[in-house]
Amino acid sequence: MTKLSVNINKIATLRNARGGNRPNLVQSALDCERFGSQGITVHPRPDERHIRYQDVLDLKKVVTTEFNIEGNPTPEFLELVKKVVPEQVTLVPDAPDAITSNAGWDTLRHQDFLKKIIADLKSIGTRVSIFVDPVVEMVEGAAETGTDRIELYTEAYASHYHQNRDQAIAPYAQAAERAVALGLGINAGHDLDLDNLKYLKQNIPGLLEVSIGHALICDALYLGLENTIQLYLRQLS
Repeated sequence: MTKLSVNINKIATLRNARGGNRPNLVQSALDCERFGSQGITVHPRPDERHIRYQDVLDLKKVVTTEFNIEGNPTPEFLELVKKVVPEQVTLVPDAPDAITSNAGWDTLRHQDFLKKIIADLKSIGTRVSIFVDPVVEMVEGAAETGTDRIELYTEAYASHYHQNRDQAIAPYAQAAERAVALGLGINAGHDLDLDNLKYLKQNIPGLLEVSIGHALICDALYLGLENTIQLYLRQLS
């Protein structure tokens, strides 16, 4: 079964809108785990507009499933990761002012940089995944960096799913097939939801984990958090 990691950034956004601690981010993470989530994902950004660095430290004390920290490997981010030593670090090449992640790594152009960062992170005992577009050459470049996994950036798949899902999934299936051949683990994330998740799971060989936040939290407003997590898990079973 593909694991579901719930990205709780949007819960932090709601909390930050009014100050204080409502909703309680730590309790929300514990509830996600209690409701069936097999991991918790956070993506702290330099301006701390949702997840704060202190949140990451607080969550490390209580999260009992896989803790996945995403982010651009700036010196500040790497310092945080080394304090926390999560089960997984996902490296994402997002600019400081990006609303959300919008591109994968150019694993050929940035290969030397990624090799150094990945070796450093693996030396502290954390698994490393890097965010990539569904392009075979980028997957092959990723394999040269020493990363354990790739996370396929699924925005393009989600955007075109309702027009032609076969065409939408094709580059992802190709990229995944090449990743498996190269010995890379496969994660996926971005704009996945209850409509498109099951088809992705069915057509990506070796899909180990999906990270879902925005759509899941939106669904939870109408369906309830516990029910929503169970519905997402059902799509992956």
